[in-house]
Amino acid sequence: MVMLAAALAMSHSLAAQGPAAATPPAQPAATPPPPGQKPAEAQQELYSYKPEGRRDPFVSLMARGVEPSPQSRASSLGVSSLTTGEISVRGIVQSRGEYVAMVLAPDGKTYIVHVNDRLVDGVVKLITPQGIVVLQEVNDPLSLVKQREVRKNLRSAEEGK
Repeated sequence: MVMLAAALAMSHSLAAQGPAAATPPAQPAATPPPPGQKPAEAQQELYSYKPEGRRDPFVSLMARGVEPSPQSRASSLGVSSLTTGEISVRGIVQSRGEYVAMVLAPDGKTYIVHVNDRLVDGVVKLITPQGIVVLQEVNDPLSLVKQREVRKNLRSAEEGK
């Protein structure tokens, strides 16, 4: 019984203190911004994109995996740093009974290519008097074909007409 009376007295004293403690202190009134200036909410930081593991929306999905990275290209020199799409055949020469091709790189340099020479995305499979055949590796996860033959002719169809 004594405990019940003590509990009631304590709850009564807490109830008396509660409203006074619960009232928040007075906040200063917001002053309107001067004319020609935006409210403080609009002046907060501008929007910035945070990728957080998402892909870059500006990278093409069509060319993904085809182009090698610039760091890997810079570390290697010569024909092995060129892709199949970058080279064009400028000449075919027969040397010691086999054909050798002269290919032009995008930077204007000419390289000599033999059968089984390695490119970034393939291997020179065959050199004929008409051009070269490159066995290109297909870097597409959805494709069932992992390699394809690309023919680079000495003369294009437009030049022959």
